[in-house]
Amino acid sequence: MTKKEIEERKFRPAREEAGDAARQTGTAQTQSAAYRLAFQDTEFLLREDLRPVRFQLELLKPQLLMDEARIESTFVFYGSARIPEPDQVQARIDAAVTPQQRRIAENLGRKARYYEEARRLARIAAEYPVTPAGCRHFVVCSGGGPSIMEAANRGADDVGQTTIGMNIVLPHEQAPNRFVTPDLSFQFHYFALRKMHFLLRARALAVFPGGFGTFDEFFELLTLIQTGKMKPIPVLLFGRDFWTRVIDFEALAEEGVISPADLDLITWVETAEEGWSAVQRFYADDDMPGCD
Repeated sequence: MTKKEIEERKFRPAREEAGDAARQTGTAQTQSAAYRLAFQDTEFLLREDLRPVRFQLELLKPQLLMDEARIESTFVFYGSARIPEPDQVQARIDAAVTPQQRRIAENLGRKARYYEEARRLARIAAEYPVTPAGCRHFVVCSGGGPSIMEAANRGADDVGQTTIGMNIVLPHEQAPNRFVTPDLSFQFHYFALRKMHFLLRARALAVFPGGFGTFDEFFELLTLIQTGKMKPIPVLLFGRDFWTRVIDFEALAEEGVISPADLDLITWVETAEEGWSAVQRFYADDDMPGCD
């Protein structure tokens, strides 16, 4: 008896069985949906009763693919899908046809510098060295869409590094930006599973000016750290003028609905270099996680 005989697979792989099943045609029985293998039956998988299974699949697929890519940790970027690149600002202002549209275009244009800051920070993070065992840390991860998300993926692509995009199916078009590494471009149905994957491997997170989605993801992160469900990580908040205008953090503490110490969960920064320095201060070299 050889080791090969002991270790070799005894059952046929599901892929082979699926191929055989697909070739079974010609009778009313084999053509019925009831006869399809369960994992090949899309209509069955989309049934209301199968939601728990779809949750599990949506959790498992990105997890396995990132494990196979040896991604140990990520640097996550949150921010608006509407902030333009600096060279698009004037065109958008010129395209405005009402005073309100022009005012909005000008407001967004003033935030265009954050596109470049996100791109530069992503470029820096993406060059973090691969470990001798081949594990990757601070892999740039975004929501996979336009604007700040695109800037993050673009920064990693600038230096030839892989980068993750976690897109979400929406009623209106939401395609991945062209800088996401194709083999790490994920699409989600459930917001909850997408947000979970944003944070499972996150070892640093940059938050740029944004709207409802950015607020949602940002405050969920703060809540997880505040309540001890997640260990602290560097939370870099770009754009003090924007954030203090739309949220009065100090008032939350003064009203007693958060602790004054909770404000320390946030690190205020304005440039990519400031952001990366904050991450370096947070992590001493001997604190960096290795390969599990």
